[in-house]
Amino acid sequence: MQIIMQGISKSFNGKVVLDNISFADNFQSMAVIGPSGAGKSTLLRIIGGLLAPTAGELYIDGKKIIYSERELQAYRRTIGFVFQSRGLFEHLTSLDNVTLPLVHVLGISREEANENAYKLLSRFGLAGEGHKYPFQLSGGQQQRLQIARAVITKPKLLLLDEPTSALDPELTAEVLDMLDELQNDGLNTIIVTHEMGFAKKACEKIIFLCDGVIRESGPGSRLLSDPRSPELRNFLNKVLEWHV
Repeated sequence: MQIIMQGISKSFNGKVVLDNISFADNFQSMAVIGPSGAGKSTLLRIIGGLLAPTAGELYIDGKKIIYSERELQAYRRTIGFVFQSRGLFEHLTSLDNVTLPLVHVLGISREEANENAYKLLSRFGLAGEGHKYPFQLSGGQQQRLQIARAVITKPKLLLLDEPTSALDPELTAEVLDMLDELQNDGLNTIIVTHEMGFAKKACEKIIFLCDGVIRESGPGSRLLSDPRSPELRNFLNKVLEWHV
């Protein structure tokens, strides 16, 4: 997949969050890393068509993204979203959460939707959880369920905003293993993450965002092993100081 950003900026109430970002690359899996407040989530939402930039243009596979509601409705159907606030419908079972976009967005019959959902739940280790409600699942199961719902429509691109931020290490590993499997299947992904090990091993490209600008970008293995900007070196020193 190709992404091109030309002069992307975003301000909220006069505060600049993203400052004239220009970037172009081809990728299958990309991680966005950086300190809190760097603008990572804002950038992800602009890429996903959930926020319009204050200025600038975005191109995905050569097509310019038009930030009008009419154009964005069609674009968002090609995107899967997984955010920190899990966004599951608490009054629906796990099965109904997953079938919802198939039935109400794609117009697939309930029977076919259930069949597809059961296959996906089984693949993601949730075969026996279809009748349960989100509050009856562990944090890792809830996050895997949200990912299952995001990919069941076979999106062109999956966007994830720190999907493991509220999970303990064992559950984090479950979710990251699942993402690694999806990437190996060829799904295009952009993930905002604080898991440096996952970013290095499972993402072919990394963007380092700091103070609203991209300070450094490149292959994941190189970027984290040989940081060239002082901002990235300082960031990694802080992040990895207590890593054991």
